[in-house]
Amino acid sequence: MTATGVINFIDGQHLGRPRVLGVGLVGTGELALIDSGPDVCFAAVVAEIRRLGFRPEDVRQVLVTHIHLDHSGGTWRWVRDFGATVCVHPRGAAHLADPAKLVTSATKIFGADLPRLWGEVRPVPLEKIRVVQDGEEIAAGGTVFRVVESPGHASHHHAYWLERDRTLFAGDVCGVGMGDGPLLPPCPPPDINVELWLASLEKIQALRPAQIWLTHFGGVHEPAERLRELARRLSDWSGWMRDQLRAGRSESEIVPFFAARVMAELRCAGVNEEGLRAYEQADPTEMNVWGLARYWKRFHPENLA
Repeated sequence: MTATGVINFIDGQHLGRPRVLGVGLVGTGELALIDSGPDVCFAAVVAEIRRLGFRPEDVRQVLVTHIHLDHSGGTWRWVRDFGATVCVHPRGAAHLADPAKLVTSATKIFGADLPRLWGEVRPVPLEKIRVVQDGEEIAAGGTVFRVVESPGHASHHHAYWLERDRTLFAGDVCGVGMGDGPLLPPCPPPDINVELWLASLEKIQALRPAQIWLTHFGGVHEPAERLRELARRLSDWSGWMRDQLRAGRSESEIVPFFAARVMAELRCAGVNEEGLRAYEQADPTEMNVWGLARYWKRFHPENLA
């Protein structure tokens, strides 16, 4: 746990591994969560809130960055057990109210492993969902957040900005970074859009954040150069994937080559073996291949000829 003022960052201990998946906790009386984490992390998050001296019953709002299950799968628990309200992008709201399509899509990716990875997914009652728009202000956790629409990783992605602290809760738009390791762009299917993602990073840089909080994992202070590195890496990975597809290789054939490439990058940056496992858990190689391949086939098929 790291704390700065009224900001705490809670380790969800995903699958028993520390420092892979976390959620933000803001406030001292009335509390706000930024992302809920998946259902399988709910008990760990509740226990840590109590350990910090707070009451989970005082979590009044959950600010969802996007509806991927590692970020929002446990929101129904906070609504059912503690009466919280959920703030979410307009494109994500319907999937929280009726997660059937979300679960079907996730099952195509994770198969029978979905319950072990993410736990149970249930609907959030409509009256507990608040749709929020880009630039909107949200009074929560004793402070005011501004919504920053930030598509690219997902079309329904928001980050949440605390102007007073120059602090951004970034979800996945600012990448996956373990400790001082490199920021990697998580690129799962179905709606990676590289152009939108790069534009979102420019929008975030224009805020000049002093720190960002990554769901995977933790705080990045004075992040400007690391965000520039993330943008370069996203463009590099995307171009490499285009070239592999042009060469006629299938996604399944590309996966081991991409895995070797990423592992070499991380080792060169000094990431140890436990760090490599944490990166893979948070940002699976196979998901990146399928997501970037879908991006090229969906948005730029003419470049694959």
